[in-house]
Amino acid sequence: MKKIFYIISLLTCLIITQIQSKAAQIDKTIAASGINKSAVSVSVKDTETGKTIYKLNEKQPNMPASTLKIITLCASLDTLGDNYKFSTKLYKNTNNELFLKLGADPFLSSSDLNKLMDTAVHQKKIVSPKNIYIDDFIFDKTEWGEGWQWDDDLNPLMPKFSAYNIDKNLLDIIIAPTNLNSPANIYTNKFYPVTFMNLVTTGNATEIKLNRNNNIAPDIITAQGTVKNLFTEQIPINNPKRYFILRLEDAIKSSKMDYYGKFYQKKVPTKDIYLVSSIEHPISSAINAILKNSNNFVAETIFKLAGAKFVNNTGSLENSKKMLQAYLQKLELNSEDIKIVDGSGVSKNNIINADFMTEFLVKNYTTKLKEYLPTSGEGTLTDRMLYFKDNLKAKTGTLSDVSSIAGYITSRSGKTYAFDIMINDPKSKSNDKKALEEYILRDIFANY
Repeated sequence: MKKIFYIISLLTCLIITQIQSKAAQIDKTIAASGINKSAVSVSVKDTETGKTIYKLNEKQPNMPASTLKIITLCASLDTLGDNYKFSTKLYKNTNNELFLKLGADPFLSSSDLNKLMDTAVHQKKIVSPKNIYIDDFIFDKTEWGEGWQWDDDLNPLMPKFSAYNIDKNLLDIIIAPTNLNSPANIYTNKFYPVTFMNLVTTGNATEIKLNRNNNIAPDIITAQGTVKNLFTEQIPINNPKRYFILRLEDAIKSSKMDYYGKFYQKKVPTKDIYLVSSIEHPISSAINAILKNSNNFVAETIFKLAGAKFVNNTGSLENSKKMLQAYLQKLELNSEDIKIVDGSGVSKNNIINADFMTEFLVKNYTTKLKEYLPTSGEGTLTDRMLYFKDNLKAKTGTLSDVSSIAGYITSRSGKTYAFDIMINDPKSKSNDKKALEEYILRDIFANY
């Protein structure tokens, strides 16, 4: 009996020593990076048992950046369902009035509006409607996330989002060279009432800076610098509703519909009305855009749509939070130590910890999440983590001073682990943070 006890004790000591040795290798990797250890949060869990196999500052509050999209998307999909479709619908009532019901479709385009109106005129023979109403009650009027940086309003990765989503809520600015040292030409791809302060000259290099002051003149863009070759830049539209109405007027004119009146806000009635036409896009497009390309615009839209469906009313951040909280309770996850204020991770007001993220990943391991996440060489991992090939499925995140990555990794031993790495260090370069992420994952891949 004593001999058996001795053998068990010896094996236990060997296992503990082995675990400590593996952890020591990761600690050594972090120390060698030159990044302050206190700025690094890591949690690694066995997906089968949920047991933590490595941790460092795992309970430390941190900004998740775009890895937050894993959490908000899973919650949104649970509410909306895999078969959900973004839809924009055109109705007609018995009084010859049209109702355009907006669905905040993040993939809606100007050409889609043209198709709707063409169908109304050429197939349904609706040539002269008495009135055209717009049902925009799917969202509230808030068009930006809580805590978004006001001085980042020209960032094409952060456009406003609303019921009036169209053309990704972005406007193409084209700057064309003329004669050397002469002013360049500036124009837009579609008409929108924006004024340019043109300080761009034709030169031997293309170095252009765009800026605007939203508090003083939100539709005045100052462009300065030099341009050598044709230059195109996308900027967020300041007033999505105005832009949408302009595109709707274009569609009506293009279809030769006889309508020159205003567009009134009104809900689609429940009686004496029929569907004329609709434009739909599958939710699968959103999954790819969010997880593979980290599209903030789509992430915010789907998060708000899920909130709208959850309360069967107008979408708002508060309703989205309620939806998310219900989902976390369903997973039996304690959310007391986290704070989530948007659907994309753009806001620096978002706070989670690495332990919470890996617990979330373990709970979702048997869902389709692993299937949806990009692998090495895809999306934001196009030029990263190529060492792991198909053994890594992960979402990246980047903010100023912050780099993060979370997902699943299958080690050489064949075991799969949920992991989360968050690095918040203003003194190190972004590339150094991302390099450390990869070296930590290499240690996990090789040793666990």
